[in-house]
Amino acid sequence: MAKASKSIFVCQACGATASRWAGRCASCEEWNTLVEETDAGPPPGSGVTQKTKGRIVKLETLKGSTAEAPRFSTGNAELDRVTGGGIVPGSAILIGGEPGIGKSTLLLQLTAFLAKSGRRAVYFSGEEAIAQVRLRAERLGLAEAPVGLASETNLSNILATLADGKAPDLVVIDSIQTLWADTLDAAPGTVSQVRAAAQSLIRYAKMAGAAVLLVGHVTKDGQIAGPKVIEHMVDTVLYFEGDRGHPYRILRAVKNRFGPSDEIGVFEMVTGGLREVANPSELFLGDRSAVSPGAAVFAGLEGTRPLLVEIQALVAPSGLGTPRRAVVGWDTNRLNMLLAVLDARCGVSFSSHDVYLNVAGGLKITEPAGDLAAAAALLSSISGVALPRDAVYFGEVSLSGAVRAASMMQARLKEASKLGFSSAVIPESGDADVPGAKLTLSRISHLKSLAATALACD
Repeated sequence: MAKASKSIFVCQACGATASRWAGRCASCEEWNTLVEETDAGPPPGSGVTQKTKGRIVKLETLKGSTAEAPRFSTGNAELDRVTGGGIVPGSAILIGGEPGIGKSTLLLQLTAFLAKSGRRAVYFSGEEAIAQVRLRAERLGLAEAPVGLASETNLSNILATLADGKAPDLVVIDSIQTLWADTLDAAPGTVSQVRAAAQSLIRYAKMAGAAVLLVGHVTKDGQIAGPKVIEHMVDTVLYFEGDRGHPYRILRAVKNRFGPSDEIGVFEMVTGGLREVANPSELFLGDRSAVSPGAAVFAGLEGTRPLLVEIQALVAPSGLGTPRRAVVGWDTNRLNMLLAVLDARCGVSFSSHDVYLNVAGGLKITEPAGDLAAAAALLSSISGVALPRDAVYFGEVSLSGAVRAASMMQARLKEASKLGFSSAVIPESGDADVPGAKLTLSRISHLKSLAATALACD
């Protein structure tokens, strides 16, 4: 007699399980996230049975020659950069982003290029009908590409289709939240269904040598929806970022087993789809023809790529009891800390002023080296004196007001020199010797030096 299925309650936010329902998850403390699901066995294609007999596995040593993972180009230099030089056969890639940001457009361009170059590319759409995908392909001028297209959400049907005939070079699943396994009594998009679908597809990728690219929905916080274990299972995790008010999109690698993480690729959304941007620094510098207070150029670093971006600040007298602090593209807590340091260490108070800080071009800055550029923009705005147009700034500011060295200073200065900047305000410590760069370096050890220049204060 078959064993009856057992019901469990799974948290849709963190994936924790419980034997009975509760209003609040004991693991992540989120409310109303426990959903009843039936544990009906392993997912299809997983090769796991209820009773398996183990076998002895041969153990290897760490010493030995290992060839570098083979790759094939995507036809897009920016996408190749993010993936570490191309897509590795047999790898699993997870890409997430907000609705309408351009994920499906990018993947359709990728599959069309591979199909035209003689490789087999298969595109499974679980959210759109075949007619909708064809309309997008016609708009992008890709209708003639021999891409295998299907609109399917049943996991068993997808695996059976992939097993029929020659193994494809690339399989696109758009999206993983729409798939469902008939062996699980749960709705599509639940933790158990997403985990089962990802496990089966990753296993197929490793066995068949086909690269599998999974599209994931994101939550309101910008994180990929579903259990966090999915990001641990795949080889590469990419996030597609961008502001709908700007035509530029940033593809960021937050995990990559075959290349560097935190690498970015910059694209521009045009009529014909996504176009790669060869020199992204020019996009984020804003209008440099006008001289106005409150603008400073930050020599930043995204992965291994130096990137110049303009930080804009506006400091205005406030009529409110609690002045406003508005930030776009930077950390609000970082701004509050910087304002406190300027007040306590330099005697520059912003307590009666509203402060607005913006990063031009829709880019998000996360590295601490942007402190010095933000401080320069704030001091310039409150004093009403414009900063030199040909100067760049970078350096981390500590709570004592000391300016600390940043990583890869030479690469930052080389990028600034290449784009025509002639001076740089940088930390006193750190190697900044760039052969051939015509830059006047102003090294400072404390934020007081910068404040004294902008405000003539001691």
